[in-house]
Amino acid sequence: MSYLAVKQLNKHYGPTQVFENIDFSADEGEFVTLLGPSGCGKSTLLRCLAGLTSVDSGQIVLQGEDLVPLAPQQRGIGMVFQSYALFPNMTVDGNVSFGLKMQKLQSAEIRRRVEEVLALVELQEFAHRYPHQLSGGQCQRVALARSLVTRPRLLLLDEPLSALDARIRKHLRDQIRRIQQELRLTAIFVTHDQEEALTLSDRVVLMNKGKIVQNGSAEMLYTRPVNAFAAGFIGSYNVLSPQQAALLTGRSWQAQVAVRPESITLVPVGQGIEGRILSHSLLGNVIRYRVETQGIELLVDVLNRSVADLHPNDVQIGLQLDIATLCEVA
Repeated sequence: MSYLAVKQLNKHYGPTQVFENIDFSADEGEFVTLLGPSGCGKSTLLRCLAGLTSVDSGQIVLQGEDLVPLAPQQRGIGMVFQSYALFPNMTVDGNVSFGLKMQKLQSAEIRRRVEEVLALVELQEFAHRYPHQLSGGQCQRVALARSLVTRPRLLLLDEPLSALDARIRKHLRDQIRRIQQELRLTAIFVTHDQEEALTLSDRVVLMNKGKIVQNGSAEMLYTRPVNAFAAGFIGSYNVLSPQQAALLTGRSWQAQVAVRPESITLVPVGQGIEGRILSHSLLGNVIRYRVETQGIELLVDVLNRSVADLHPNDVQIGLQLDIATLCEVA
């Protein structure tokens, strides 16, 4: 039996259906990401798990117990919000200890747990500061500590990194994953950022328009998207019609074909398929070329090894496709 099982969950707001017949599960200690575009229902689904939003029908079974009839405070769930939701008139220590005081634990136990969790998020030196004296990344770590200190059965994270700059976001992302693995927490993480999903997750649940499109390991979603939406949302795939794919590969195809940008190689003119570079963009360690060949535009990702390897715009180039990496999508 799964540690967490969400069964046939439905939610409407009036005539608007937020999500429909949602089914997914999480094993104990697993990090599961709900990934999808804005408005697909993932944050509402997370709030339903926490008990902050009611459901129309379905079950949320955690350790064999259906949580749907229970109030939020009875579920044993910790939640980290996108907006830190810290008490501005309380210090870091006060914010983190608040939940334990509501549980009426003894002072010595509260002190021990707060010190333990502040060490875990590397905030021991900031215990007596107020939220306005902290950076955004530090505030988010306080919010994380506040959720961890109650030792939740399930940790929910609703786009907790989206308001942070890239460097801090990456550091905190790594911290969250380290803490989750160290404590063997079962965590459900919501994001619309595919890089976060692929980096953090044991499993990804991809959603669109209130339904689950694909559910599997990060590797499976990236290498084997089930349809054109999945291919377009994860990895910047080129999605070709069967006719276009046949033109480039010399093979017949029954459905649309997804081609990863990194599975196309640029080679000297005279080799492979003739093409022309339309434009290029620097993505850090990768250069993304937009290339036209036989009336088809393709994105091609190449490692940024040196300036000498850069191909200028409007020059002829050869292309080679790794046929083994191509996959048909519905």
